[in-house]
Amino acid sequence: VQLQASGGGLVQPGGSLRLSCAASGFTLHYYNIAWFRQAPGKEREGVSCISSSDGGTYYADSVKGRFTISRDNAKNTVYLQMTSLKPEDTAVYYCASVAYLWTMDWGLPESYNYWGHGTLVTVSS
Repeated sequence: VQLQASGGGLVQPGGSLRLSCAASGFTLHYYNIAWFRQAPGKEREGVSCISSSDGGTYYADSVKGRFTISRDNAKNTVYLQMTSLKPEDTAVYYCASVAYLWTMDWGLPESYNYWGHGTLVTVSS
């Protein structure tokens, strides 16, 4: 089971990026997939999650209305479309998966048992 996050980079404030989380070794849509981020000196925080059961989506208040999580079952990939980026969005972004999830706990890192390597997003002028 592997998750590979990609798509990070340097972007100006107000810009957009799309992160990808590609899965290998398992069928992604049977799993709950989340994006987390960790900025220097800060704890890892949940950004968004897409549910395996009904495709329901969840977002941190700080990204609601700006970020969109989606899933392409044919490509076995989950995306995080990020728009109106702010300097405070700068962080290493990780994707994570788990088969069974209490949706109220979607934002807790300990809820997930598979993690991909992170991809760095830097928002700066």
